Amino acid sequence: MTVDHLNQFLLEVSVILLVAVVAVRISTRSGLPSLLIYLGIGVALGQNGLGVTFNNAELTQVLGYAALVVILAEGGLKTSWQAIKPVMPAATALATLGVAVSVFVTAAGAHWLVGLDWRTSLLLGAIVSSTDAAAVFSVLRMVPLPKRLTGLLEAESGFNDAPVVILVVAFATVGEADAWYVLVGTIIAELAVGAVVGYAVGRIGAYGVRRVALPSSGLYPIAVLALIVLAYAGGALLHASGFLAAYVASVVLGNAKLPHGPAVRGFADGLAWIGQIGMFVMLGLLCTPATMGSAVVPALVVGAVLVFLARPASVLLTMTPFRMPWREQALLSWAGLRGAVPIVLATIPVVYGAESAQQVFNVVFILVVVFTLLQGPTLPLVARWLRIGEGDLGQDLGIESAPLEKLHGQLLSVALAPGSRMAGVEVGELRLPKGAAVTLVVREGSSFVPDKTTVLRPADELLVVTTDEVAEAAEKRLRAVDRGGKLAGWLNGR
Repeated sequence: MTVDHLNQFLLEVSVILLVAVVAVRISTRSGLPSLLIYLGIGVALGQNGLGVTFNNAELTQVLGYAALVVILAEGGLKTSWQAIKPVMPAATALATLGVAVSVFVTAAGAHWLVGLDWRTSLLLGAIVSSTDAAAVFSVLRMVPLPKRLTGLLEAESGFNDAPVVILVVAFATVGEADAWYVLVGTIIAELAVGAVVGYAVGRIGAYGVRRVALPSSGLYPIAVLALIVLAYAGGALLHASGFLAAYVASVVLGNAKLPHGPAVRGFADGLAWIGQIGMFVMLGLLCTPATMGSAVVPALVVGAVLVFLARPASVLLTMTPFRMPWREQALLSWAGLRGAVPIVLATIPVVYGAESAQQVFNVVFILVVVFTLLQGPTLPLVARWLRIGEGDLGQDLGIESAPLEKLHGQLLSVALAPGSRMAGVEVGELRLPKGAAVTLVVREGSSFVPDKTTVLRPADELLVVTTDEVAEAAEKRLRAVDRGGKLAGWLNGR
């Protein structure tokens, strides 16, 4: 490649990125997942558009996996363990048993209604049964749902990639497929080992990052992302679920009170956007609309079975034992968003040379586009129709920590969320531990030093300085007042 070719390539990439950034604004206003716009950019650049030729499914799969690791990392780093802990059993059931139900119901529809053979039907069912982390993370953060439902959907989207990848590889492999009990055993083993690897890397990595004083704050985000990639690679090399390892490691690291937490999450957020844009545009390039006409009807039929039968059946069977109200089950059924993950997985049979691989890819591509267009923008309407999200929309207290290494202390930045019970509390009534103090209040764009009688208001931001010894206790106390008001912990003297 000459310098002129490199300059031309950089020009094209920069234009695509700028167009994609503007597209985020459009998608935010419309509620339309940005993935559709990125796919559209890829299709417009492709063979039936501006004529860019790209048909390397293997490269797409490799780069797609890399992008998914970054997307899972960003989602895990922003996931609150307190939010997902109560729903972990339900999320695990939905991401495993629920996936199995969805695969077989969808496969039955593809076999009986479309006429595909059972092997291809099971492959198609496995590919489309995984909810997409990127789509879920982006859409749910704009939809005011109760925290338990948001946590459940995010945890499910982070967990269910692992069993689906195992099933897709098994059904795409040329030759006799493994017996069902072998697949079940493989899934259990790979999930267990992946979770252990992710947890171990997360805990050890958090311990090291907190205790190693790096010379630049910009090195902390690099170290954290390297740890998450290490978890993925370590899990994959052990023939376990690398995706689950990466997600578990990122959740552990994201909840470990790391130094320069905002910088870490901001860095991961930027990489995740680049990963999404690159992956979706590349998938759009791989698509050839002129050859997809015969896949439209099968995609609509299989998609209808998936959305209106398979997903509700999987939710009903897995959530009923947890006594989840029917309205919440209905919302979970509609919120099973698909995105890039199924399209990336659809490249696996192409790479493996499976029978009907191109037909499967075309069906998956059309299905994802049509039903994401249907489900994404209508999710807020469905939530309002089901009367979900009213009265349980309180956000977690936003606390960011930055180390003051030479002073052996920490600076906590505290943002009061809407509905916080800290509003109306005097600074002195916070009863922070000795060694912690509120040093500044930012209110409506102005800042001032408070005294003990200063009454906090909604949307206030506080700067709290603490010693290292009491930082954890101070944060715990702030969260308690946020949830319980000034009387939080009164009986036990805290």
